[in-house]
Amino acid sequence: MASLQTWTKCFAGWIFFCCCCCLPLLLTSPLPPKGVGVAVTAHHACRLRKINFLQPYIRNRTYTLAKMVQVSDEDTDNRLIGQQLYVNIKENNRCYMMKRVAEIIVKDVLLSEAKDQYPYTEEVAQFLASMTSELSRCKFSGSREHIEKNLEEMKSKMKQLGANGKNKAIGELDLLFDYIENACTDTPKKGGNKKKN
Repeated sequence: MASLQTWTKCFAGWIFFCCCCCLPLLLTSPLPPKGVGVAVTAHHACRLRKINFLQPYIRNRTYTLAKMVQVSDEDTDNRLIGQQLYVNIKENNRCYMMKRVAEIIVKDVLLSEAKDQYPYTEEVAQFLASMTSELSRCKFSGSREHIEKNLEEMKSKMKQLGANGKNKAIGELDLLFDYIENACTDTPKKGGNKKKN
């Protein structure tokens, strides 16, 4: 019986200690700044595993398809995929931008009549679609205005060029591959975006 009374006093002492000392400390501890957790999550949502780009098979397919179509592209004045896509785009939005470009190229170009016209088109389309799917939680931060403007300019230029616009987009798949790798992985390809100005 004496041990039960001792245990009860000890238990009551611990409850008093926790209520008087620990609880106020927990209630007054500072919270992380608003948006910190969101920023970290958004950053990781806009990242691809480097291993995706180390597969020689898909890199070779993408580059081979691009090179095959580049041979017939006589228009060297226009560029669909290049630094102009990044005008007024913050660096933390570049992966989101390239995700959107890839979605447009897959939907409007690779899954159109081009899939029957050139070898490897479906394989490259599947690869790019899997990349955009992996980036599905990647969102822009800040204003969308410049992103949408730059995408509209790219689509408008492609439409202006007619059939050659789609061919040009396919011919620039090697650039798209490099731009996605540079914008969406933690260790960009050396010399990547300098290839074709």
